[in-house]
Amino acid sequence: MLLARTLEDRLASLYRGGLITGGVYVGRGQEAVSAACGMFLQKDDIFSPLIRDQAGRSAFGEPLLDVTRTYLGSRQGPMRGRDGNIHRGKPQDNLLAMISHLGAMISVTVGALLAKRWRGEKDFVGLATIGEGGMQTGATHEGLNIAAVEQVPLVVVATNNHYAYSTPNEREFACRDLVDRAIGYGFEGYTLDGTDLNACLKVIGSAVQRARAGRPPQLVVASILRLGGHGEHDDASYITSEVKAEPFAQDCLKLAEKAILDHQLANAETVKQWRNEAVAKVEEAISTAQKEAPPEGAKEDWCALSNRDLADQ
Repeated sequence: MLLARTLEDRLASLYRGGLITGGVYVGRGQEAVSAACGMFLQKDDIFSPLIRDQAGRSAFGEPLLDVTRTYLGSRQGPMRGRDGNIHRGKPQDNLLAMISHLGAMISVTVGALLAKRWRGEKDFVGLATIGEGGMQTGATHEGLNIAAVEQVPLVVVATNNHYAYSTPNEREFACRDLVDRAIGYGFEGYTLDGTDLNACLKVIGSAVQRARAGRPPQLVVASILRLGGHGEHDDASYITSEVKAEPFAQDCLKLAEKAILDHQLANAETVKQWRNEAVAKVEEAISTAQKEAPPEGAKEDWCALSNRDLADQ
């Protein structure tokens, strides 16, 4: 959580300084949910994160240098400087690259799980994240439906940050709670306070365990407030003061630090050391990426890795 917050604050600063091309979308306020998503997955599991899941990506093992190389356009990054910063991934390591159309990745994750089943693999799960806005798309409904019909070991973690860009919940859905949809799809559904790291670890960890054990697909709905705009270009002026005063609007990182200190899991000096270490790691990754050359359009091999052998023929 701390590493993701430190990194994304620095990326936002680089964006405002004109050093990042494209948008910057951060997970400020969502780190507890995201970190829990990545922590319980194993090497052979499938992880399908979205734009606010840097904490989960790091927990799943994404190198920090992959992040900074992609944002800063290095030809040595996983996308070779050829794509936007939010689409990075390493499918060969089961970290799927995000499709911008929200909801699409649920079906992709289901397909990947079916492929693993057909290959005879065992003891795997897939976890896909989605926001409450993306929960209203047709692709999401199709993906959830086929996941339940085929009984794949899927966990869908939906983070309700109360605004789909600037659209509030009451203009997005009419059900009491998004978790009420679980029974209709044939999922098992659970809710949690996304500002509470302990709750995130317990509920999401248990959902992953149940999916791995052969239970029906799992839907977890977490409630938070996005602590900022849709992206760094958005001032979030549409978020009302009443919403900002709600319990779900608390900063999960500050709450986690307080809980750590209150339960004497670490002292203030140790937490300070963690912060310094996070800053050092981030600055090293940024410095390395800034020194690397961008791609040269006329000289680069733009062939997709999966098509390399075909292209060589």
